[in-house]
Amino acid sequence: MDAEHRRLEEARTKAAQWKKWGPYLSERQWGTVREDYSDSGDAWDYFTHDQSRSRAYRWGEDGLAGISDDQQLLCFALALWNGKDPILKERMFGLTNSEANHGEDVKEYYFYLDSTPTHSYMKYLYKYPQAAYPYANLIETNRGRSRHEFEYELLDTGVFDQDRYFDVFVEYAKASPEDLLIQITVENRGPEPATLHVLPTLWFRNVWSWGGDVPRPVLRQAAGEAGGGIVASHSELGERRLYAEGAAALLFTENETNQERLFNSPNRTPYVKDGIDRYIVQNLKDAVNPEKTGTKAAAHYPLTVAAGTSRTVRLRLSDVAPAASAPKKPDPFGDFDAVMRARRQEADEFYATVIPSSLKGDAANVMRQALAGMLWSKQYYYYDVDRWLTERGADPFKAKRRAAPRNDHWHHMYNAEILSMPDKWEYPWYAAWDLAFHVLALTMVDEDFGKGQLDLMLGENFLHPSGQLPAYEWNFGDVNPPVHAWSTIFTYRLEQARRGQGDLDWLERAFHKLLLNFTWWVNRKDRSGNNVFEGGFLGLDNIGVFDRSAPLPTGGHLEQADGTAWMALFCQNMLEISVELAMHRPAYVDMAVKFVEHFLWIASSMVHAGEDVGMWDEEDGFFYDVLRLPDGGAQRLKVRSMVGLLPLCAATVFQGQLLAKYPELRQRFKQFLGSRPELTAFIHDPSKPGHGGRHLAAVLSETKLRRVLATMLDEKEFLSPYGLRSISRYHAEHPYVFRVGDQEHRVSYLPAESDTGMFGGNSNWRGPIWMPVNGLIIRALLQYHTYYGKNFTIECPTGSGRYMNLYQVAEELTRRLASIFLRDSKGRRPIYGGTRKFQEDPHWSDYLQFFEYFHGDNGAGLGASHQTGWTGTIARAMHVFATSTAEQFLELGKAAAITEVEPARRGQSGEAAPSRKR
Repeated sequence: MDAEHRRLEEARTKAAQWKKWGPYLSERQWGTVREDYSDSGDAWDYFTHDQSRSRAYRWGEDGLAGISDDQQLLCFALALWNGKDPILKERMFGLTNSEANHGEDVKEYYFYLDSTPTHSYMKYLYKYPQAAYPYANLIETNRGRSRHEFEYELLDTGVFDQDRYFDVFVEYAKASPEDLLIQITVENRGPEPATLHVLPTLWFRNVWSWGGDVPRPVLRQAAGEAGGGIVASHSELGERRLYAEGAAALLFTENETNQERLFNSPNRTPYVKDGIDRYIVQNLKDAVNPEKTGTKAAAHYPLTVAAGTSRTVRLRLSDVAPAASAPKKPDPFGDFDAVMRARRQEADEFYATVIPSSLKGDAANVMRQALAGMLWSKQYYYYDVDRWLTERGADPFKAKRRAAPRNDHWHHMYNAEILSMPDKWEYPWYAAWDLAFHVLALTMVDEDFGKGQLDLMLGENFLHPSGQLPAYEWNFGDVNPPVHAWSTIFTYRLEQARRGQGDLDWLERAFHKLLLNFTWWVNRKDRSGNNVFEGGFLGLDNIGVFDRSAPLPTGGHLEQADGTAWMALFCQNMLEISVELAMHRPAYVDMAVKFVEHFLWIASSMVHAGEDVGMWDEEDGFFYDVLRLPDGGAQRLKVRSMVGLLPLCAATVFQGQLLAKYPELRQRFKQFLGSRPELTAFIHDPSKPGHGGRHLAAVLSETKLRRVLATMLDEKEFLSPYGLRSISRYHAEHPYVFRVGDQEHRVSYLPAESDTGMFGGNSNWRGPIWMPVNGLIIRALLQYHTYYGKNFTIECPTGSGRYMNLYQVAEELTRRLASIFLRDSKGRRPIYGGTRKFQEDPHWSDYLQFFEYFHGDNGAGLGASHQTGWTGTIARAMHVFATSTAEQFLELGKAAAITEVEPARRGQSGEAAPSRKR
């Protein structure tokens, strides 16, 4: 066992708290729902970036390359000043919805380069211009552009011309769980010497200003010179010290709101949150406390860096004083370099066991940075909804109360946990379905953390008493796709493959909570009780003809092909869990029977082959949403989109273990199917054995499967050189138009950004490639392969004359998805489109961002630039096909199709058009 795996085991057994400190600081706390106490609920305008340097946060903290303890009591992050900016660079800047033509967007260049799962080693890079940061230029230019124009990016401003910028590398290494080494390396990429003020900053989250008898912590300068460091005293954390080697000065202020600047009212203290900013930038010497105490402090390093050279700053945050046996002047940096080297080497050793040896060079770099991004995207998330409602006068248990703009019915929620975020700047809050995909990648490096994330969503502080999973903080009551059960059985199978057995008690606990969620779906989202489901936008934002979460302009309602497909898959996941439990605990046999029957009801309702209008269109060989009108009429909304491909994903292979152990079930199933032949008349017959005697639960019969695959694999439709598009390219020349009176509703193929403001306009499902749904389709293809075997082939691409089995199709899709990030034959990465700096400059070209989605034709990155969350699932897909063959999948069957080849079989040692983004 290598050193990092030993640390994971110690964390698992609670022998040592290796995960207590980590990258748990948000990258944007301003503009969040938690900090919004306005009447209108306009979070962006209530707490702005301009206010953030001066206004104390209520619910969390943010910072640049920051860390904190797991309760975010004490925080550490970087502040920088190039001598020209109007403010310190203490946090990332970005645009709000009203300021940008394609929704909110961070306007910085930063990269998560490395992290182990215990954060024993982490590395981060921030690129800081030497010229004044163009805040106003970015806002004004973007605000003036239409939705049909590219966004104006930081590189477009010219601020990086002639390489006049600093590369600021930040590395963390743990000597012990409470002893953190911090190394900051500043490299001047420009042609001339330049000065950078580096201000590593330590502060306490403000928990004392909001009422109650809360002890106030304190920071103070240690005895001796500035290099003696900062002592932090806290009633819960105890005492620890930040040693700051060679600091020119230590600056102290309070983490308190500057009321005078923001609200023209007196300050409680002359030393406020922006005191260090005013001291450095405005040269106001009385802005910091001469007594060298406070709740926010920074070590000041004014560094002049020659062209093409670097300067290094070393710090140490520790609860351990230098050893008494050390020399008279103990040196906290005596072992610094040795520990830093050891942790780097141990990180390499750990990833040698994670990244298949067959993935070399660039591919290994892509996979490692994807996993680093996943691990850096952890965040302490604190939100007591009941207290938040009470503080804004919306106490749900008082008769005279103000109406809350959101989350009025979620007052049970008390969240104070480390959570995996989609993007710590653009989406610094969890989303239920995002999180389910995050676990796919996270379990590659830390099964315990992945399982814990799934546990949290099902806990009493998250799950609504009705059984609904919370969606996201802007509206917890919105409906995300029900993929939690899918992620749960995936995680269980992974642990089963690695350890020889899965955590059955954990699976059983999850099953009972998932059953509540399943019942909520059945009771709330099946309007007519006919096993077809709604759900609203279901995470697919603007994919529909209408806003699917709003009243329809026609009246009536939608029967959603994606909502119903999600429920079919949910049934299969619950069936698989109940079968696994029944193999050990007979009480679950009846639950397995229940989910077999329920799946058949849903699947048959999807196809709906009777006289009424159903989701399956026999002429097109595709699924569509059905619009049910108030007068009883109905019609299909014939948009060829991911909505119609998701029924393909409802496919799960079963080995027949349940029937082998409980042979009496055969008669029950036979009787049920015999009395209702209509249930299997138009879907796949689950009683029909396939390869190896396996059985398949699937909506699509073989005939329908081939028809859907032919459309999906057509390069004129869904198949892009970089994966599967969210809407068929057919709609570029043939937009779908639906008229209601004088209004025209149009859906066209938009391979890049959205041209509509639906859901804020910052996510587009009308053409781009999205990693999570591509991952679901790959998983489904592997399931079909284990059932149909290698003799089932399909033309791929359609019309090419080239035939593949379904494993090969899945592998080909993964190759196309991975190629987004990998260098092509010309040395260019599609992800960066036509942006020359990223394509040609060696100081940029190997640093990767994992965007929210990708251009449907050229693969360029779009949307949130750091949504490594579900885009990080590319690491899982790459791993699967680097460690398996089609034959192994057939041999190993369902478990392999869900997770990966068993460890013993891995064979491992341990110029495109420019996009909006690039």
